[in-house]
Amino acid sequence: MSHFSIKPASSSTAARVGSVVTPHGTFTTPEFMPVGSQASVKTLDPVDMNRTGVQIILANAYHIYLRPGTQVIEAMGGLHRFMSWDGPILTDSGGFQVFSLARLGRINDSGVAFRSHIDGSEHFFTPELAVEIQEKLGGDIIMVLDQCHRHDLDTEGTMEAMHRTHRWALRCLDHHRRKDQSMYAIVQGGMFPELRKESAQFLASLEFPGYAIGGLSVGEPKAVTWAMLDEVIPELPTDRPRYLMGVGAPEDIVMAVAKGVDLFDSVLPTRVARHGAVFTDFGRLNLKNTAFASADQQLDESCDCHTCRTFSLAYLHHLFKCEEMLGYRLATLHNLRFMARLMQRIRDSIDQGSFDSFLNQFLESYRTSNESVRLEQKRKWLKAKASPVGTDPVL
Repeated sequence: MSHFSIKPASSSTAARVGSVVTPHGTFTTPEFMPVGSQASVKTLDPVDMNRTGVQIILANAYHIYLRPGTQVIEAMGGLHRFMSWDGPILTDSGGFQVFSLARLGRINDSGVAFRSHIDGSEHFFTPELAVEIQEKLGGDIIMVLDQCHRHDLDTEGTMEAMHRTHRWALRCLDHHRRKDQSMYAIVQGGMFPELRKESAQFLASLEFPGYAIGGLSVGEPKAVTWAMLDEVIPELPTDRPRYLMGVGAPEDIVMAVAKGVDLFDSVLPTRVARHGAVFTDFGRLNLKNTAFASADQQLDESCDCHTCRTFSLAYLHHLFKCEEMLGYRLATLHNLRFMARLMQRIRDSIDQGSFDSFLNQFLESYRTSNESVRLEQKRKWLKAKASPVGTDPVL
């Protein structure tokens, strides 16, 4: 069981600093969790992760259940020992992956039937099985199974998915046995303010040790994301962590912290790094840009990561032009160190009562991605990965 405490803060926003105690150590919030879907943060090992200053990572039950299999991990002593990571781990239940990756998925109140995106084999997840898998994996924080759906689903469909998520949360809570794990609920409700509020109120009444906010940053405009957060946050207990799932853009994290969010995860920093995009305080840089071909300077003079202290922009550009794997690793190291430093600066500014100033300065200087381009990229990503999830009353 994790325990959460909050430090008093002086700010005109809802930003706050907290501390979460787990069996594998204490981490401070706000914090960003890199995603290690398959028990590995791509291109990095645990020594690299410690170098970046990461406090907690996310592993995904869906991927690990399919490969290498829950039994393998359990026999080897759990995820921490299997991947040689001794810090806290949060495991996601796999609800989003079933929605976005699984073939021919079918959902009803019993659970979700799907075909593996790897080999087409058939599987059936129930809320109880999702809990059992995560208990065997041994994460410090585990998630209930929820029903994810596209952002433009109609009111009736969204309400049905929300109520099913609530029923599944009750079943997960009833089936959870390990007292050394905390289980977080997941608020749903789509893009409908009243449903979001209803979901948050219902789940808050169940006294989970933490609350996640799911079903956002899935293709909707950012203004809608913030509007839904404004509905949810006031309904959640102030003494429990609030986790915004799937959000990893620096500007979005800063905005969400201002609204009272404590925890984040996303593949974004590691995924864009493998495509040559690196974060700076002024926005992303594309290392493939020919302007860097002879740039004899470090990537970011304010950064203390191994990449910035050791290599020139010209060398990094060369690695990506030649498609050398070292480039992917060095860019990933930098991006995760950037995220860790960003979270530390956020926490420091809240502690010092200067978060409002930090927020304004960061948003003024950070060049964000074009909104229409971002939405189109998200749409293409979801289309490429998702297959329709239907309803089958006979399951």
